[in-house]
Amino acid sequence: MSDALPKRFDPRPVESKWYSTWRERDLFAADPADPREMFSMVIPPPNVTGTLHLGHALNNTLQDLLARHHRIEGKNVLWLPGTDHAGIATQVVVEREIGKEGKSRHDLGREAFVDRVWEWKAQSGARIIEQLQALGASCDWSRERFTMDPGLSRAVREAFVQLYHEGLIYRGESLVNWCPRCTTVLSDLESPHQPVPGSLWTLRYPFAEGDGYVEVATTRPETMLGDTAIAVHPDDDRYRDLVGRHVRLPLIGREIPVIADDFVDPEYGSGAVKVTPGHDPNDFECGRRHGLPAINLLHPDGRLNDNAEAYAGLTVKEGRERVLADLEAAGALHGEEPHPHDVPHCERCGTVVEPLLSDQWFMRMEPLAKPALAAVRDGRTRFHPRSWENTYFHWLENIRDWTISRQLWWGHRIPAWRCEDCNEWTVAVEDPPHCHACGENRLVQEEDVLDTWFSSGLWPFSTLGWPDRTPELERFYPTSVLSTGFDIIFFWVARMMMLGMHFMEDVPFRDVYIHPLVRDAEGKKMSKSKGNVIDPIELMSAHGTDALRFTLTALTAQGRDIKLGEAQLATGRTFVTKLWNAARFGLMNLEGHAPGAAGGAGSLYDRWITTRLHEARERYRQSIEEYRFNDAASGLYQFVWGELCDWYIELAKQTLQGDDAEARAATQDTLVAVLSGSLLTLHPMMPFITEEIFAALPGPKDRSLLEHRAAELETRWPRLAQRLSAAELEEMETFTALVGAVRQVRGELGLAPQTTVQLRFP
Repeated sequence: MSDALPKRFDPRPVESKWYSTWRERDLFAADPADPREMFSMVIPPPNVTGTLHLGHALNNTLQDLLARHHRIEGKNVLWLPGTDHAGIATQVVVEREIGKEGKSRHDLGREAFVDRVWEWKAQSGARIIEQLQALGASCDWSRERFTMDPGLSRAVREAFVQLYHEGLIYRGESLVNWCPRCTTVLSDLESPHQPVPGSLWTLRYPFAEGDGYVEVATTRPETMLGDTAIAVHPDDDRYRDLVGRHVRLPLIGREIPVIADDFVDPEYGSGAVKVTPGHDPNDFECGRRHGLPAINLLHPDGRLNDNAEAYAGLTVKEGRERVLADLEAAGALHGEEPHPHDVPHCERCGTVVEPLLSDQWFMRMEPLAKPALAAVRDGRTRFHPRSWENTYFHWLENIRDWTISRQLWWGHRIPAWRCEDCNEWTVAVEDPPHCHACGENRLVQEEDVLDTWFSSGLWPFSTLGWPDRTPELERFYPTSVLSTGFDIIFFWVARMMMLGMHFMEDVPFRDVYIHPLVRDAEGKKMSKSKGNVIDPIELMSAHGTDALRFTLTALTAQGRDIKLGEAQLATGRTFVTKLWNAARFGLMNLEGHAPGAAGGAGSLYDRWITTRLHEARERYRQSIEEYRFNDAASGLYQFVWGELCDWYIELAKQTLQGDDAEARAATQDTLVAVLSGSLLTLHPMMPFITEEIFAALPGPKDRSLLEHRAAELETRWPRLAQRLSAAELEEMETFTALVGAVRQVRGELGLAPQTTVQLRFP
């Protein structure tokens, strides 16, 4: 039987063979009619823009581990796959591709551009699915979804319309984050702040009547063209007598009032600040409190508009330079000092984000946030590690209305139509034939699309058939667990909680597991600019998928980031080799073995290894239930390497090569049983090598390893039911301790393994 496994494990053909086998046998399929206990997950849909990175590899390894584990535990498992259309990210990528042809999306027009994006999606989306399958992902591929599939698009429209008629979606004017390059609104989360060098300029605003002036400090002198007030703190004695007076804007000549407001920091600059409600979020709120007009100075492309008068048509940078020069010439520029500060930038293209006054669609978040907060506080959904609950609470407790419209072409177009006769909006699931207000039929659909996270927020139930009450929705919702990264707790987890509670009246998942961040070997965050990005596909090719999966699992400790380098990968690779060699040893010593034919209880160490396997399996099961993946991996590593290989196989060699046929048969039986039980337990972490070894072991070939169930282990391999008594276990522990001491002495003295060492007891 030694020829059943080659000397070296070659991962590539094994991986291809077994993944095809599992799919051909339909082993990943879930059935809503199956009465067994349910376990369900929806995959965090990767963007169609991307390829598999190490974060994907880690998260999908852990999800696949859970799916395979619960299948082996006998549950009806659904792991639903899919991809996300990734609105702005995808549009930017395709625009770059078109740019290589010397064209823009406007040259193509909306319809032709969207067709190009669909073509690009077909190629890119297929690539990342292939990579997930190469990782071993055991998703139910018959249920693969895309956030712009017809069914999910219908769900988006239904959700929008319901929320609108409930008063939770509205259209209004507000200050938004605007990317002049992408010409769209961005959320705060899509506008990360970056430090930039800058200056703090002091400007003088002369009083409208009488002599004197007020000095204000600003980092954006060009926006003074849109100022509508000067603000001071109400308790600042320096300016108490000035409140109610007016100053004249330099360069423009418009008169604006001096007001008092608590938002002013008396220690900043001169203690007086310019108020520009059209271009600063704090100023916008101040303007609302005081009834100030908000003047917009910018075109959507970031150039100054006609409200900037003589500066119209200039870029912001050009406008700043001209305004400063003119202020200096007018004697209104009093000083400049270095002032580095943080400025928001577009996450996708890197352009400086401008606050812009704009008509947009918004979702009221406070009414949706309250049930989502309560669901975590009362334990209906639990975070692992629990510390991430604080992040979730902080965001929901301080939530602001969500700007859900985006000025893009790729995405879910908002189902709202403006009447050209009465200017009212009609919101409907199906295209309306006439205006709901005046009855006329001159309707124009809103050009904007929805923020990507709107459709993603519906993912746990839209993928199961909502708004229809499908068998899948009834059976698999709420899902069992969501595994995701900490960086999208705000973007995605919180929004799924809010929308799930609202539409389904139940949480979308019972557990949320926040996996760690994968860093390089020195603990640095991976980035293209640093040149330390590791491609998981290359790692799988170099080391094998099982080695990568086991390494990632073994490094996944709650609350601790992963440092990944060659040293860590070597652990997984050598463990694969150790397991392979242990199986080869077993197969080379099974001559004459008849499965299950051996009588007798077997030796002490036969029963010791079955006892230890039972204990290892129990610890493993508990670790998985508690999402302690590193403990699950290290426990099995210690059992296979430290007990099965280092002890049992060494002890069994004498029996297997001895003359006692009955003892040899019992040990052969035990070895096959323990290898089988070990492989079944390891399978969720290392699916390919475990299947390959299991297929080589003696026994029925009617099922793959994945088709076996944990509950039938002791029925199929009765040897595994044998246990040591407490006294026998103590005897073995004493024996292993003594032999361990001998091994240590040999090592310290440099003695050959075959050297006899005499022990003397007092």
